[in-house]
Amino acid sequence: MNAQPVQQIPGVYHRKIGDIIVSAISDGYLDSTLEVMRNVDLDRARQILNDAFRPARRTSVNTFVIHSKGRTAIVDTGSGNYMQPSAGLVQQNLAGAGIDPKSIDTVLLTHMHPDHSAGLTDMTSGKLLFPNAELVMHENELPHWFDDGAMAKANERDKKLFFQAGREQVAPYKKQTRLFTQGEVFPGVTAVPSHGHTPGHTAYLIASGDDQLMIWGDTVHVPEVQTAYPEAGMAFDTDLAAAAASRKRMFDRVSADGVLIAGMHLHFPAFARLARRGEAYALYPEHWIHDIDAVPPVK
Repeated sequence: MNAQPVQQIPGVYHRKIGDIIVSAISDGYLDSTLEVMRNVDLDRARQILNDAFRPARRTSVNTFVIHSKGRTAIVDTGSGNYMQPSAGLVQQNLAGAGIDPKSIDTVLLTHMHPDHSAGLTDMTSGKLLFPNAELVMHENELPHWFDDGAMAKANERDKKLFFQAGREQVAPYKKQTRLFTQGEVFPGVTAVPSHGHTPGHTAYLIASGDDQLMIWGDTVHVPEVQTAYPEAGMAFDTDLAAAAASRKRMFDRVSADGVLIAGMHLHFPAFARLARRGEAYALYPEHWIHDIDAVPPVK
């Protein structure tokens, strides 16, 4: 008798963008409450999630591997073992995808929150989990998270999870860190600063031929609610107003141009389109495609 399955197969999905292959790698998910949302009526937010058959705030955590011109990058690294046991699966799912972390030559960070950068280093041993990678991020990130004055103003949880964890994770990469302001940061990948969620929060636009993909980082955390109410933010936005302004600019850009999007907190495998609906927006997940060569061009 065959044993009943007890877990899912690896969380991996490949998408072709011109000559570039982007692999969505799931880190798992994080559960929390809506109490961390700001600038939105929480009863209305709960109703939106209930109507979408999502009665809880379950947040997908995604990373993306980029295969371009013989090189390999990963955008964000997941949460390592800093967060909930339902997350921290990047290394396991990379193995399932047949991707050796040692083959990754670049880590592109959207920002230094623990569900994005805490998978850089094994916190029990100090071992680099991407030993051959250059660590690349916006120049605003390090000064903020290494600012003792800013850390002193944070509550104890944020001191530990945001400031201390970030410092512990990036320190071993000090000799192999590159900072940018904007421009091409990897073959076919252009940084799109989208500040507010953190001082250096950055999206990455992947372009090859006529195809484009915008990996928009943490533009949203609760997709159903924030597309309906773009002004809705999170308690952990460094600058709530700036984050909302960046979100609206990003929404306008990708919806007007019809650009394929991917996000760290869109529901896995996280490829979708955004359409404007009056003053709000709607997400349309891309249909599953078995053969990546059969993916139609992105217009």
